[in-house]
Amino acid sequence: MTDANWSVGRVAKRCGINVSTLHFYEQKGLIKSWRNDGNQRRYKPEVLRRIAVIKAAQKVGISLEEVKQAFLSLPDNRTPTQEDWQLLSKNWHTMLDARIAYMQKLRDYLTGCIGCGCLSMVKCPLYNPEDRMAAEGTGAVILDNEEKRVLAGETPD
Repeated sequence: MTDANWSVGRVAKRCGINVSTLHFYEQKGLIKSWRNDGNQRRYKPEVLRRIAVIKAAQKVGISLEEVKQAFLSLPDNRTPTQEDWQLLSKNWHTMLDARIAYMQKLRDYLTGCIGCGCLSMVKCPLYNPEDRMAAEGTGAVILDNEEKRVLAGETPD
């Protein structure tokens, strides 16, 4: 077996993932393979680095779609180099900081007004005096709007 002709089983074993995971990553456009004369999937060894990036990103909460967009930002959709990784991780660090701030704010809401026991966003005298939030819609409007801002890359209040 040549180095540029890795089987799906060999890649899966080397990466510590299931074959079905490789198929899934390929379906999502995160990795690519080709078919040999026997119609079997084959991979170049560089796929190991792409999978390592995927696994590292997932461990810290980066979605597969975000990983895909990061890969697409690389010239010729190449496998990330060490320099590429530094840039990707810096961008993800900023995004994760915003998510962490958002989650801390959610945690504080739980121990703040909602934690008082009234469990009412309609009658809450601190977050919604005189039900002025009704004009913005039903449900957890404060939290929904905050989440939309974080996902859009804005800094939480």
